[in-house]
Parts: sequence; C-alpha cells; structure tokens
Amino acid sequence: MLVEVKELRREYVMGETVVKALRGVSLNVEKGEFLAIMGPSGSGKSTLMHLLGCLDRPSGGTYSLDGTPVEKLDDVELSRLRNRKVGFVFQAFNLIMQLTVVENVEVPLIYMGIERAQRRELCLEMLKAVGLGHRPNHRPNELSGGENQRVAIARALVTKPQIIFADEPTGNLDTKTGHEIMEILQGLNAKGTTVVLVTHEMNKAKWARRLIHMQDGKILRQLVGKEIQQLKDLFQEMPEA
Repeated sequence: MLVEVKELRREYVMGETVVKALRGVSLNVEKGEFLAIMGPSGSGKSTLMHLLGCLDRPSGGTYSLDGTPVEKLDDVELSRLRNRKVGFVFQAFNLIMQLTVVENVEVPLIYMGIERAQRRELCLEMLKAVGLGHRPNHRPNELSGGENQRVAIARALVTKPQIIFADEPTGNLDTKTGHEIMEILQGLNAKGTTVVLVTHEMNKAKWARRLIHMQDGKILRQLVGKEIQQLKDLFQEMPEA
C-alpha cells in the first residue's frame, strides 16, 4: 500500500475559534491508482492533499507513505521524503517567471544534489515527454497556459516520484487544453504513476478509477467499479467544463 491514513485530523486555531478542516479521515491508496477527491469549497479536500503531499502536518491520526510514518518525521526528513516520493501540479502552475522552462524543471533536481549536466539531460528528456522539447529556453510569460501546465507536469515528474498530486490542474485552462492535460495525467497513470486528483468538477473526476466525495472535513462516500463506470457513462456525451 502506498498511502495509509487513519483518523487523520487537521485543526487550525484562529483567535478563539478552532476550525476543524479534517475530522478523522481514513484512506488507503494503492500503487498505480488514479484517485479523484471531490467536494465543494471548505470540504477539506485541499487540506487532505496538503497533508498527503507532506506540505503540512496533521493535528492527529497517522499517515504512512510507502511504509514511512510521516507524522514522526522532523522538517528535514519530511522535506527529503517529499522531494523523493511526491510530485505536485497546481492550478496556478507555480513557475518561477525569471527562469527558463528547462531551469524551472531543474529546480527539484537541484535540491536532490544532482550535477548540472545530468540535470539538464533529465529535464530535456522530460520536456520532450510532455511535448515541449522545442521550447526549453523560453520563459513562462512566453508560453500559453496549457504549455505552462505542461512545464509544471514535467517538473513534477523529473524526480520520478511514486505519486502525483494534481490540485485543480485544469482550473485556469480552456476546455480543449484542459482535456489535453487530463490525457497526460491519464497516460502517466497508465504507465504506473499513482495520481491523486483534487477537483470540484464531475467532468474531471470521471477520468479517475476511484472517486472520494468529501464534505465538512469527512469522507461522505466512495465510488468504485460499476459506480465509476456509470459516472463515466453519464458524462461521456457531455462537453468538458
């Protein structure tokens, strides 16, 4: 099992108020899964993703990532685990505007201590894989939104992570480009990469093989097997949103 979560809680103290963002979530994710986490704003889906991606720490419960008990790690160990095991794709791309495309993709490899020549080779290979091998020296402001998201995907993949977390990855893209990005994620999953997609759109969740619906910091229900197929059938003839 790649991800094992038991009774995960996350609380935020805001003045005299305690906000309970997660209220005892238990969840397993197997290697090679394509999982979608859905829910309205405030449901806890992004909070859960940040915890699973080792970007935040839980207030309670346990979390094991590929056999490592995450809640027991110090900041340095947590950062090292995140860099080796996890890749992120965000709605806002989060690229460094002053850097070229290939330099943006290089960033996580720098933290891994990989020498420059090898970094460049790995990055160019990954850019070719996402269809941007011809634009390594452009800067983000010279690219379209879809191209920037491809750069972000290349950056997420260049460390060969075991799991990709995609948080509303098509939210800033037009319909056609969003469809292309989802096809890339599906293709990565078909090659064995575990994908966890956070979305509020059914038309994006239909790409997954398992769907978790969250509400008020809890898992409300899960759809698997025939239920997911019914969801796909329902939206098959509908345009992407």
